[in-house]
Amino acid sequence: MHETENDILKRVRKIEIKTRGLSNEIFAGKYHTAFRGRGMSFSEVREYRAGDDVRDIDWNVTARSSKPHIKVYEEERELTMMLVVDVSGSRLFGSTDRLKKNVITEIAAVLAFSAAQNNDKVGCIFFSDRIEKFIPPKKGRSHILMIIRELVGFRPASAGTKLSEPIRFLTNVNKKRCTTFILSDFLDTPQDAAEFDDALKIARGKHDLVGIRVYDPREAELPDAGILALQDAETGRKVWIDTSSRAVRDHYARAWRERSAAIEQTLRHNRIDTATIATDSDYVVELIKLFKQR
Repeated sequence: MHETENDILKRVRKIEIKTRGLSNEIFAGKYHTAFRGRGMSFSEVREYRAGDDVRDIDWNVTARSSKPHIKVYEEERELTMMLVVDVSGSRLFGSTDRLKKNVITEIAAVLAFSAAQNNDKVGCIFFSDRIEKFIPPKKGRSHILMIIRELVGFRPASAGTKLSEPIRFLTNVNKKRCTTFILSDFLDTPQDAAEFDDALKIARGKHDLVGIRVYDPREAELPDAGILALQDAETGRKVWIDTSSRAVRDHYARAWRERSAAIEQTLRHNRIDTATIATDSDYVVELIKLFKQR
């Protein structure tokens, strides 16, 4: 059943009240602290001094002069946040009182309001197995509300997922360095894994990437509930399985763990900080933990 315009606006208002409060009370300062050093423009090169961050060493100048030199940056007056949001079919799954889509929407809203508190620009890329919509970065409350409205009411053209697509698009469309949150369940097709890895390698050279992985507990393990029909939300493929079989449940859980490990390995390999959030957990706790580790 499709929501009416009125239903959507009511939900947007509800989300605004909840997430704006969280941003004001908790996240604005933490967001700024975690990401303020990321929106930097190059200023000059100078000799290394004790206490300087070794990650800022300019190896080319160091090699030429035989003395360690570091790059000095100036903090840009404003940062840009990009929200890369998965709108594929699998986001509509939920065995608790919240779908993955609802959790992703709330987290995106909290992040957007946190950025707005710091007078930063916010943009959005919606993706499935293609770029579904691009909202260029802008400032202001009305812009944030428009993004939330799209998060609530957007209907994608495709149900599939291809994670490499939005990452490539981000690299091409954003010439200026930005902080980018990828909000997804990261349930990509195995065929796209290498392309996703390559796209991340290029993007992280230009942008500060952060993964927010949202999953449902039932994706990790099945209940003992007899014969169940499982349908892939993205391909429509349906299978019947006997969940009363311990071997079946163990196989399902093992497949999930292997898939999760592969996702985590790809993100870790590309040095991307990630929060993994279950639909029945408190995302506030996980976001604070993520901000603290930066």
